[in-house]
Amino acid sequence: MHRYRFILTRPLQFVPVLFGISVITFILVRLIPGDPVRNILGTRATPTAIANIRAQYGLDEPLWLQYFYFLRNLANGEMGKSILYKIDVLKLILTRIEPTVALVASSVVLSVLIAVPLAAIAARSNGRAPDHIIRIVSTFGIGFPPFWLGLMLIILFSVDLGWLPVSGYGSTIGEKAAHLLLPSLTIALSLSTVLTRSLRTAMIEGLKSDVATAVRARGMPERTVFWRHVLPNSLLPTINLLAVNIGWLIGGTVVVETVFALPGMGQLLVRAIFSRDYMVVQGVAMVFACATVFINFIADIATVAVDPRVRL
Repeated sequence: MHRYRFILTRPLQFVPVLFGISVITFILVRLIPGDPVRNILGTRATPTAIANIRAQYGLDEPLWLQYFYFLRNLANGEMGKSILYKIDVLKLILTRIEPTVALVASSVVLSVLIAVPLAAIAARSNGRAPDHIIRIVSTFGIGFPPFWLGLMLIILFSVDLGWLPVSGYGSTIGEKAAHLLLPSLTIALSLSTVLTRSLRTAMIEGLKSDVATAVRARGMPERTVFWRHVLPNSLLPTINLLAVNIGWLIGGTVVVETVFALPGMGQLLVRAIFSRDYMVVQGVAMVFACATVFINFIADIATVAVDPRVRL
């Protein structure tokens, strides 16, 4: 009963968080120097034309009233109209959401596929050469910025070897997979360094736990002890760590999509910031915030599913 009450009431706790994010986003985007209308019309625009466009998009209203309109649009399932693209922001976001979702999902899968074997090798060879090498590589990997790592991968796999495309998204499933490989690998290499260190620590503790000792006493081989008992129990902190890093992961998509010219929400956000397209910036920021909150909620439920001893 307690779990069902948690599932029903926890989303209500996110309402103040999303409200605060909407306020901060609204204020910060209007602190960006420059006038969005002048950016669209150019330097030769007449004062009359500028005034008409500002009135059309409600930019001539007081800030508190503009924020009220923004909240009213959100309550009605709308996000206003883009000044740059001349279409509804929600429709614009829906056209860009697929590459971003695919990038985040593939990045998480790749990072787990990289982190689990490396952490297993390091934990099972604790204190020996493979463990030291993996720890050193993961420590240095944390310091590599995604944009630099993405450029290095482009030079290696696209320019020198010519194996993968440099930019774009493609139209077929095969083309999309090829275009997503380098961007998702860029994020995965950065994220897997954090996951590897966390998993390694959890696995080492699991190998020394009473459960592992009891299973060994029954005559179970070490391989079975590790993969059947130690690894499942080590996944719990990894799930929590993924949830904590989801904000960093979404921020990484903004940078990586720009580097690889991937037509997703991250690239849309960057262009909207440079063009001072307030409605698009606010809309994308709210979608990212809702996604972060939702994924953390799912991670809480997944934590209990993995380990029923955890209380919600």
